[in-house]
Amino acid sequence: MHLDLPLTALGLMSGTSLDGIDVALLRTDGEFFIETGPWATYPYEAYLRELVRDVLGARGFVEGVEEELTHAHASAVSRFLAAQGISAKAVDLVGFHGHTILHRPHDGRTIQIGDGALLARETGISVVNDFRSADVAEGGQGAPLAPLFHAALARGLDLPVAVLNLGGVANVSWIGADNAVIAFDTGPGNAPVDDWVRHHTGRAMDIDGALARAGRVDRAILANLLDHPYFEKPPPKSLDRDDFDWRAAQDLSVEDGAATLAAVTAH
Repeated sequence: MHLDLPLTALGLMSGTSLDGIDVALLRTDGEFFIETGPWATYPYEAYLRELVRDVLGARGFVEGVEEELTHAHASAVSRFLAAQGISAKAVDLVGFHGHTILHRPHDGRTIQIGDGALLARETGISVVNDFRSADVAEGGQGAPLAPLFHAALARGLDLPVAVLNLGGVANVSWIGADNAVIAFDTGPGNAPVDDWVRHHTGRAMDIDGALARAGRVDRAILANLLDHPYFEKPPPKSLDRDDFDWRAAQDLSVEDGAATLAAVTAH
């Protein structure tokens, strides 16, 4: 199939924070030209968030959850196009990341659920997916596209530039003055404190940081968590969502635990 450049692409992202599906429209030649368009986020329904959470670590009924997740992405595409008044025929392709349920690059394994063929059938648009597995198979860390996208966005800016993403896991792309790109996970993002709050209150997150702001950081637990060997490893490197466990703060109050886990991410 021949496609004329630039392409009109619809990007879909379901991140480790388990909050929902991000949809963004852009035109690009896949290298330097990027023209951004409208975007939207469609929060997960509570039942789907729990279904995905239940298969983290590649456990449980993965195939069934993958199907549910794919239907949710198809619905997000349909809602987005309808809201923007865009025909599916005007979109050349959909980039479908899926949801990471296991990431062990040191073992040559990374698993993203999401059925690209099913999504293509439901949307009527060509789908590109499975972005990570080939990179990991070749010894990479499994996120080859985001740093290159950041580098393209940084063209024309004063360098160096750092792009920080705070999701369930935090990561940074560094574009140096010589345009060299370094990218890696810096450490935990919002996953530990989200899981802490969910366990203690049933809520999905510490809204506006209210619990953390009301608590005190336990310096001993903070120091212990920051002594994790991951921080001493040179990049490139990456983490699984659950490599840092909220249970390290299990003897603290709800507020102090939220403050301590948030401090780990900030440090």
